[in-house]
Amino acid sequence: MNDGREERASGAAETGAGLAGSPFRVDRDRIAASPFFARLAGVTQVVSPNGAGLLLHNRLTHSLQVAQVARAIAERIGEESGPVVDKLGGCDPDVVEAAALAHDLGHPPFGHLGEQVLDRLARERLSLRDGFEGNAQSFRIVTTIDLHGPGRAGLGLTAAVRAAVLKYPWARHGYPDPHPSGAELPPRGGGPLPGVPDSGSAKFSAYGTELGELRAARAPFPVAPWQQTVEAAVMDTADDIAYAIHDVEDFHRVGVLQQAGVAAELRGWERSAEPGPTAGPGAALERLRLRLAERDDWVYSDDAFAAAVSRVRAELVDGLLAVPFDGSMAAERAVAEFSARWTSRLVGGIRVLEEPPVRAAHVALGEAQWHEVAVLKFVHQQFVLRRAELASHQRGQATVVTGLVGALHDWLADGRAGGAVSAAPGLPPRLHDLVELARGEYAALAEEGVVKAAQVGDLARGRAVIDYVASLTDAQAGALLDVLTGRSARLWTDAMAL
Repeated sequence: MNDGREERASGAAETGAGLAGSPFRVDRDRIAASPFFARLAGVTQVVSPNGAGLLLHNRLTHSLQVAQVARAIAERIGEESGPVVDKLGGCDPDVVEAAALAHDLGHPPFGHLGEQVLDRLARERLSLRDGFEGNAQSFRIVTTIDLHGPGRAGLGLTAAVRAAVLKYPWARHGYPDPHPSGAELPPRGGGPLPGVPDSGSAKFSAYGTELGELRAARAPFPVAPWQQTVEAAVMDTADDIAYAIHDVEDFHRVGVLQQAGVAAELRGWERSAEPGPTAGPGAALERLRLRLAERDDWVYSDDAFAAAVSRVRAELVDGLLAVPFDGSMAAERAVAEFSARWTSRLVGGIRVLEEPPVRAAHVALGEAQWHEVAVLKFVHQQFVLRRAELASHQRGQATVVTGLVGALHDWLADGRAGGAVSAAPGLPPRLHDLVELARGEYAALAEEGVVKAAQVGDLARGRAVIDYVASLTDAQAGALLDVLTGRSARLWTDAMAL
């Protein structure tokens, strides 16, 4: 451990630390015991399996896999790059495991689709300038909303773990200055939303209400303002690895990822002469290649990209997908071997960069592995996420989220004339509490001149609705909308979602 051990452990609660032997292990255990962590079992990774009989990853299983990979990376770089890592602030396996378990706590119902809808509604309907972002919501949960730590708010985590959760260590607007959204070449996630130039950063890890927590968590670490800590970079890289491998596995299992389509695309690109194909098989892969070459010239290589396509074709198309998944022990073994082989290869390529370029981090995949992850992600996006039936399914999920936000906000408005939130008839106690919590936060921001005093009530109601909806599982979201629209015939069961 580096000389900043005490600063890294600052913020740790004394309760239980002696029993576990490490404040970072206490953090990990406290996150794992949180109800916000348990709810991830009911939150979509890509497709909600509720009622479909499908064995698919959810946010809980994904988080466990990220934690496993993150710990393996931390142990590896600690052995191979110890002095450099210590110079950058240290890398404790318990810290990265805790951060990996916490990184998706803020994911709303229906995964990234729910995240996009909540962000749009928060900004456009509820006038919340920060909008919604899953990473910022995770940080809000561990520092403010979750009450399962020993203090009055949050989990009482150490500075190291709080900093390691900060995947995008900036606010949507303004902090730090200069802000990444205004950079000609912003860090990954730091640019504005497509087509919305004044939106601030598309990805960020703290709302204005938690900005002080972000500053305090990162204070002990000698990293640049836009750079992740080493432990955050390990968590982020592990997330990429798990996503690239396990989502491909899922859709092979359920028969969605078909060999013929993937083979045609990859082979179509390989057969093309320079320049690459502009239409037909291989064209989408060529568009990916051009984007990578333009944005990530710090690592991109034509030869490495071609080698990555060849490896993915050999191991995925001609390997795993060559035999349809039938649930047999042989099929399960093939999936397990594919996963283990790729995880080992990707983790084995990790490197530590003492002075990374703006679009990289202190911990990064090797050149070959970086291109391979890009191609694996492409396969998932092209042949799963862009399927028409998934688009129609997600349209229905967007309707659920939109309906919930509207119904709950209208319910809060019922009590506005009385001057108190409690005047709204039958308001769910948790929603009431979230309004009062947000009211105190925005009142403090008003005193600092960040927001206008006249806006405090409206902002508090809007943030509380977003917090409330984001804390639901997929099934709870659907059941609650049925209750609020009078469609539910199961009063005493569906109403429990409140």
